[in-house]
Amino acid sequence: MTQLPKKLLKVLENRKKEETFRSLSSLDGLIDFLSNDYLGFATNETLFSKTFQLLLTESVASNGSGGSRLLSGNHKLYKKLEPLLVEFYKSNAALVFNSGYDANMGLFSAVPQRGDIIFYDEYVHASIREGIRMSNAKAYSFLHNNLSSLKEKVALNTSRNDHEEYAVYIVTESVFSMDGDTPDLKAIAKFTKSNRYHLIVDEAHAVGVLGSNGEGLIPELGLEKDVFARTVTFGKAFGCHGAAVLGSDDLKDYLINFAKPFIYTTALTPHTLATIITAHEYMGELGKEPKTLLTENIVYFKKQLGLHKIEQFFIPSDTAIQGCIISGSKKAKLVSKKLIDKGFNIKAILSPTVPEGQERLRICLHSFNSKEEIGLLVKLLASFI
Repeated sequence: MTQLPKKLLKVLENRKKEETFRSLSSLDGLIDFLSNDYLGFATNETLFSKTFQLLLTESVASNGSGGSRLLSGNHKLYKKLEPLLVEFYKSNAALVFNSGYDANMGLFSAVPQRGDIIFYDEYVHASIREGIRMSNAKAYSFLHNNLSSLKEKVALNTSRNDHEEYAVYIVTESVFSMDGDTPDLKAIAKFTKSNRYHLIVDEAHAVGVLGSNGEGLIPELGLEKDVFARTVTFGKAFGCHGAAVLGSDDLKDYLINFAKPFIYTTALTPHTLATIITAHEYMGELGKEPKTLLTENIVYFKKQLGLHKIEQFFIPSDTAIQGCIISGSKKAKLVSKKLIDKGFNIKAILSPTVPEGQERLRICLHSFNSKEEIGLLVKLLASFI
């Protein structure tokens, strides 16, 4: 086997020197304040059983899909899932992708065209950035959750016409994955609608957690008709895998024809689709209890921060994602290790995932975390930072 080229080895060595080197590890048995399994669905035995029963009921005994959806992979569970998603998320159409990364790559690489303009929040997912980079559109970032910055960037980079010659896309997230905060979506939607722009919102960390039945922040705010496209993912609060782009029937048809991550990817397995179906059905039937428990834990966590006088270290957030800023990769990793040694599964998020100087502990709260666990975690944090 040949060796890695020297310049790549040098890049790896630089990562190690800068304390930003990544490696795979397994920390089983620790108290989970790390995963995106906000409601505990990933280990829910009832969902596991219901998924198996659905496969039996539908007489599905395949291990794999056998090909892409445009070839042999469009099996009957897709025909059951996508209409369910349309109803659940109050959308006109839904197209399932293999992951949130694939969904964003497919959407942004295929839809914006040469001459179009994209304005995106500076903190959007890497998958959105990569998709935008693969498009032929011009793209400009605006300051995080800053409507004035967005308007300023738009004014500087668009001409005053009715956009018949080009499209303008405004891109943000409903809950940001590293900060856990939310933008003023009503104000952004009003601005977008008044100018006939196209609003795209990634709801990856909102679905399952926000909305009366976990349908996300867009339906909760009644903005479904004001959004051009939404990305929803199932690997977080729904505890399974896969994603979908929600939008118009025409958008769905367009993506089927032009989104390469959809066209050239083997379809999801029947078991994966069955899990997505049962997770959404379960959310409608019994999902309110874990959602309530999660909300209570978020309130309790923030109260504990105040009692221990360390709220100034945290990014303001009312969601399951709580970011504790510990500037410097070495220091952030040290605090993480101390917590792991005490039995808490919390990892440091380092540059370049977050801006240099904004290194942090990304603490994810769950419905299954006890008040005792939360209280002890905050007490330890107060002593370590």
